[in-house]
Amino acid sequence: HGMIQPSPDTRIDGWDACSGYYYDDNTINGFSHTHVSGTGCCDYGDVLLMPTVGNPQYLTTDPESQKLAYASGFSHENETAEPGYYSVFLDTYQVKAEITATQRGAIHRYTFPESAESGFIIDLDYSLQRQTNYEMEIEVISDTEICGHKKTTYWAFDQYINFYAKFSKPFAYTLITDSVTMDNSKRLPVCKALLHFNTKKGEEVLVKVGVSAVDIAGARKNVESEIPEWDFDKVRKDARTAWNNYLSKIDITTSDKEDKTIFYTALYHTAISPNLFMDADGRYLGMDLEVHQGDTINPLYTTFSLWDTYRAAHLLYTYTDPKRVNDMIQGFLKFYEQNGALPLWNLYGHETNMMIGYHAVPVIVDAYLKGISTFNPELALQACVATANRDDYRGIGEYKKLGYVPANSDPEKWENWSLSKTMEYAYDDYCIARMAEKMGKKAIADEFYKRSQNYRNVYNPETTFMQPRDEKGNFVTPFNAKDYTEDICESNAWQYFWYVPHNIQALMELTGGTKAFEQKLDTFFTSNYKSEQMNHNASGFVGQYAHGNEPSHHVAYLYNFAGQPWKTQKYVSHILNTLYNNTSSGYAGNDDCGQMSAWYVFSAMGFYPVNPADGRYIIGSPLLDECTLKLAGNKDFHIRTIRKSPEDIYIQSVTLNGKKHKDFFITHQDIMNGGTMVFKMGKKPSGWGK
Repeated sequence: HGMIQPSPDTRIDGWDACSGYYYDDNTINGFSHTHVSGTGCCDYGDVLLMPTVGNPQYLTTDPESQKLAYASGFSHENETAEPGYYSVFLDTYQVKAEITATQRGAIHRYTFPESAESGFIIDLDYSLQRQTNYEMEIEVISDTEICGHKKTTYWAFDQYINFYAKFSKPFAYTLITDSVTMDNSKRLPVCKALLHFNTKKGEEVLVKVGVSAVDIAGARKNVESEIPEWDFDKVRKDARTAWNNYLSKIDITTSDKEDKTIFYTALYHTAISPNLFMDADGRYLGMDLEVHQGDTINPLYTTFSLWDTYRAAHLLYTYTDPKRVNDMIQGFLKFYEQNGALPLWNLYGHETNMMIGYHAVPVIVDAYLKGISTFNPELALQACVATANRDDYRGIGEYKKLGYVPANSDPEKWENWSLSKTMEYAYDDYCIARMAEKMGKKAIADEFYKRSQNYRNVYNPETTFMQPRDEKGNFVTPFNAKDYTEDICESNAWQYFWYVPHNIQALMELTGGTKAFEQKLDTFFTSNYKSEQMNHNASGFVGQYAHGNEPSHHVAYLYNFAGQPWKTQKYVSHILNTLYNNTSSGYAGNDDCGQMSAWYVFSAMGFYPVNPADGRYIIGSPLLDECTLKLAGNKDFHIRTIRKSPEDIYIQSVTLNGKKHKDFFITHQDIMNGGTMVFKMGKKPSGWGK
């Protein structure tokens, strides 16, 4: 969850450049210090540092090239990557590069050949996706120190980045602060520092870098307070310890080494973001672009992909990192006080307005109902209600008036997604109602429970699907449930049909009863997925099920509600074993800031939160031989799976603390009480859980 994420950038533009690094590339442009993790949109790539040997080339003019003028070739054979450390040999310059980090500072170590033309390029105008730079300045403070700042506009608008860098070896320098004419005749500002020095063979040159959204002084204090010395190996060791401390929150045993690698890689991914957004002195840049003084004991965070992560990642944090859950929510409330609404997709402290719903709400409500909250519940409920009542935002006014968001209702025409908005608003409204009810606010609870039924207003009994409606109440035609249309968010009507996580029983009744519900699920998992209007976010198919995008994530668990838990076990096991692997393309889609990973972590343990705010976890098919969740209060929740072979994917019996457990779910309290859950597995379905 660090503020700084130093890592290599291999390309600039396109889908595969979203996180800077693409495994199939064979050149590295340099090492920048800010990155997003597994998102479908791109930003960051700030403060690029690259070692050079020889006369440095820097004036790239080809606007289509993924390769900068000073890029270096590399081989994966000479590359090492692990939590808290990265190393690669740069073939072009014959330089070994190593990076590690603290929460707010990075330290680089470069081993140079003998040369009278060694140096570095600090590229401030560089960014991923060639963002618009409005302000750029580099200042050389001394022969070992350099700093600067820039303002960038892209996905996160008005993005201010400040940096401070200190070198272990004195340098001479050249500043390039001009502009360059690209091949497309567009002139772009240039802001780079070319550093020069002599090196002996095998000489190590270290660089410490701090960043801050506040100012250069903050960037300097961030790195100096966390990396006061030049001890690279100590920082690397401390980073490894910090990651081990997090990863050890869940201790697993499995006979399959690949499964163990995939599990801990997934758990690692869940803790890359959200990212720390407060300087070492407690200052942070608010949504109002004012500098605020915060509390370093309870820091604020950014990078909230809430449309994705509310489903499972934030629930995982309630077990692995409950204090940080509260810190994140306190940040939500600060955001509300400055912005008038809770965050939707918060990046670098800004609201990007990406995606839909108001899914900070279930994160808040889940923490409140679990009794782990330290935030002000009155302020939190106020923020939830205010966010849900923005009549001029994303069709909410029409949703309140009509009971659904009509098609073609978004005046911004950014995305329509009317059907998805209706269903997601309904779920978030249910969450608000639950919190209000718990707090004794009956009028608010009644209002939002009523709103939570709005999913019914888009159900068309003639097509048996949720279907977009226009402002006059007519269902939009033509309609094909397999099509990906502007009314449905990154999915089709098959995939969104199941999005009533707060009342599966009512959805079954709407479908025609338990048997009809089961049959519809069967069709969903076996029907050909192809459509003329495919969506690039849809991947990892099992029939119409698309594991590569979040709206499908809970659906395999719904067979439990229909009295057929063995089918949940069948499909969950299939997804775990076929849609995750230990390769460079080991996930079915974007990791989306840890949600794809959180699905795996929960499901491998044996359960998943279908409804993220009801405190229940629906049982699937555990993958691991043994698993121990290490909880607050020195309690452990131990899960043991007895099977004779990997083909034993069906539950025969379950015990919880020595007693037979026939429910197809366990509760948050079951977990927090500690104890032992034992699954006995077999090759054939049993009558368990019906």
